[in-house]
Amino acid sequence: MNRLIIRILLSITLLMQSVSAQAELLTLAVASNFTAAMNEIVEQFEAGTEHSVRVSYGSSGMIYAQIINGAPFDIFFSADQEKPQALEDAGMILPGTRFTYAVGGLALWSKNAELDLQNGEILRHGNFNRLALANPRLAPYGIAAVETLQHLGLDESTRHKWVLGENISQALQFVETRNADLGFVSVSQILDQGEVRDGSAWLVPADLHSPIRQDAVILRRAEQNPAAHAFINFIQGNQASSIIESFGYRLDSE
Repeated sequence: MNRLIIRILLSITLLMQSVSAQAELLTLAVASNFTAAMNEIVEQFEAGTEHSVRVSYGSSGMIYAQIINGAPFDIFFSADQEKPQALEDAGMILPGTRFTYAVGGLALWSKNAELDLQNGEILRHGNFNRLALANPRLAPYGIAAVETLQHLGLDESTRHKWVLGENISQALQFVETRNADLGFVSVSQILDQGEVRDGSAWLVPADLHSPIRQDAVILRRAEQNPAAHAFINFIQGNQASSIIESFGYRLDSE
């Protein structure tokens, strides 16, 4: 084997070792309403880098409790601002990394395409058996649902029909399996190519509840993980922003 071939092989080996050394595992904790958007974002991120990503989905309240108790997450994508702020106040995040990655929308949705849900009049008439929503003690979308009902003056009259999910995904599941006639879900969960994928829906006006600003933070354990910083840069870029908007979210600058 001549020296030129040896040098080429050595260069390739060193390059592969360099890439391997830079590739890192990134562990994300993500609010369940953002599941579909995050799956697509992660796919695009992994396709363009050597990093690999592992994602855990759940209610923001449950994830927050896990982080407080030492769960090994690198980045937390919450469905609200309060929990990331609390982690920042507790000194558990890298300073200056908290930002709003999406502003969510709330929808009243049913699998029954013949139900007229516009303006939420069905809630006033009461001609339904079960109304699904995320537990407001755990999930920001649950808080938004309760605020909407309060704004409409219907929180007390409908309370006996509530079916509470641990998170917004479980609330959606209640409606999908027809264990609830209708339910408050995230707009992102029911859109396909910008259109309601099936059933019937009322996109709740944003002025009926507090803005659902969703914040993300890098946790201190990820300080030396280049994949964490690369992922945040990616999610703030144009490619990820387009994905986020395609699932019915707004960007905070809008």
